[in-house]
Amino acid sequence: MRPRGTGARESSDLPAPGAGCRPYRLAVLVSGRGSNLQAILDAIAAGTLHAIVVGVFSDRAEAQALQRARAAGVHAEALSPRDFPSRAAFDQALFARIDAVAPDLIVCAGYMRLIDATALAPRAGRIINIHPSLLPAFKGLHTHRQALRAGVREHGASVHFVTPDLDGGPLIAQVRVPVEPCDSEASLAARVLAREHPLLVASLRLFAAARVTLDEDGVHVDAHALTAALQLSCNDAFA
Repeated sequence: MRPRGTGARESSDLPAPGAGCRPYRLAVLVSGRGSNLQAILDAIAAGTLHAIVVGVFSDRAEAQALQRARAAGVHAEALSPRDFPSRAAFDQALFARIDAVAPDLIVCAGYMRLIDATALAPRAGRIINIHPSLLPAFKGLHTHRQALRAGVREHGASVHFVTPDLDGGPLIAQVRVPVEPCDSEASLAARVLAREHPLLVASLRLFAAARVTLDEDGVHVDAHALTAALQLSCNDAFA
């Protein structure tokens, strides 16, 4: 089976998206303040990520992330789920707008809604999410609270492909953060967030370089199957 993820090549004579001169095209889904979006925009502006954000989309018109996008000159829009009779109808309308900007990859960066399976199926391998835990631990909401209650010594963040399984898609990369004895939910959240940003940017560099694919055998990086998620080191490189 031909890899269906971003980075799969249709012909050895044709460069994969982002592999040549054309910037890799990102659409970003957001629901809140947009700090991960800002990390992407900053990396692009600094020339450390060969990409362009072609659209930012939200389920909340008041999301600060939309303001960040517009301040950077990026197309941004919101749709209200209340205007649609079902999740499937909302996602159909949302992804029609996303498809119109022709992204190579769709990035869920603090997007707080489940995506209907009918929207995911035709985009398999082209939607990723960043989640604030070391998946498969602590799926869903309040991950830092979950980690503290569980008494774990390590917490962190994960980048994974999006599937209908909540926070259960194939893992791509992770970053680990120690849990300190004096940590509160707020202090742990702040330290994890500071490492989420470089994790997401480093992961997007892999996609922009056409190094990541997803097929029926799982995630491949440089044509090698991952047996575990890539780990981001303290110098923001993958070990």
